[in-house]
Amino acid sequence: MFKGFYKAKNSRTVPLSEILSMAVETLWSNKLRTGLTMLGVVIGISSVIAITSVGQGVQKGVEQQIQALGTDVLQILAGAARSGNVRQGIGSSSTLTWEDAKAIATQAPSVQLVSAYLQRTAQVVYAGQNTSTTIYGTDLNYPEVRNTHPQQGRYFTEQELNSAVQVAVLGPTVQRTLFGQSGNVIGQRIRIQGEAYEVIGVMEPKGSQGPMDRDDQIFIPLTSMSARLVGNNALVGVSVTGILVKSANQEDLEAAQFQVTNLLRLRHNIYPPQADDFRLTNQADIVSTFTNVVGLFTVMVVAIAGISLVVGGIGIANIMLVSVVERTREIGIRKAVGATNSAILNQFLAEAIVISIVGGCIGMVGGIAIAYAAANIFKFPFVISLLSIIAGFGLSITVGLIAGVVPARNASKLDPITALRSD
Repeated sequence: MFKGFYKAKNSRTVPLSEILSMAVETLWSNKLRTGLTMLGVVIGISSVIAITSVGQGVQKGVEQQIQALGTDVLQILAGAARSGNVRQGIGSSSTLTWEDAKAIATQAPSVQLVSAYLQRTAQVVYAGQNTSTTIYGTDLNYPEVRNTHPQQGRYFTEQELNSAVQVAVLGPTVQRTLFGQSGNVIGQRIRIQGEAYEVIGVMEPKGSQGPMDRDDQIFIPLTSMSARLVGNNALVGVSVTGILVKSANQEDLEAAQFQVTNLLRLRHNIYPPQADDFRLTNQADIVSTFTNVVGLFTVMVVAIAGISLVVGGIGIANIMLVSVVERTREIGIRKAVGATNSAILNQFLAEAIVISIVGGCIGMVGGIAIAYAAANIFKFPFVISLLSIIAGFGLSITVGLIAGVVPARNASKLDPITALRSD
């Protein structure tokens, strides 16, 4: 075990391989102490990698969902009604009409497609099954604007829209709830608030967006919903909950937003300093805002996880200091047979670095495994950043080096005579 130190008596240097061999041998002979020492590093590195991966995965997943709806889409919602001095939610007032949507389509040059819709929650019944779901009364442009199309059957036609025919296109969740695993549901009749509707299609699955299941929906003609389920409650025209505006590309979105805002103000006779009776949101701004929020949250949590690394480094330093005291006699013997101060210093540094490297490797594997499991359980993209792995491994080595300096320095400065007299 001491042959490297005998070599040192003549050459004054100890080979790196010999230093590492003795460090591993010493650590292996104290498995429990070594395991407990590297535990803080393992937890810290795995936390940094797992949290970074989960944050990036969630961010990418939500971005994909929002982009699936279209980042070149503006959403206009009706204003908020007031009951006494209490302001109701956005969309509770009848300030938008289908005629507004038609005006935007013809008078806003930067707009490519426009779709108006009515939205309500209603009870739907088929045979002995029933469910409460979201009903959308839409026009023909809705599938194109929202980038969602039927996977079975079809969407309703212009003739069915103009004639307020009672037909319905189901979301996949509604299909499973009402019909179970039965295959073809086309032609079946369901009841929405007591009104019979024929199923003509099933939309493709879109998944969830936060707490909202985008497959738990039913689409019917806007005219049918307005006349039979809601009733025309606007002073002029058909009242709608919102209007979706799609520009030719994302670069035209700002121009479209400006044109739509001014057009609606003119149509609704709104002049400064009057407040708008509608609210306009930009999908691209939502993506940007969410990305910034998730990014800041991830940085905050990674910083907290970094505290685990600091704790792990303190643990390494404490155990190494205790090890110096426990091995005082051993150090004295090594010095007596020719080991130099630098040789002792290098060995204790090597032990600290080995603990950090092994702990870092275990932490990386653990962090990747946790991130993969979380991605599969919660259904978001599995993303591993090479930067987070490199940073985590670099941090583990840095922690080991810093934590090992003081104990190694103390060990190298021990007087051999005093050390040999130690019990």
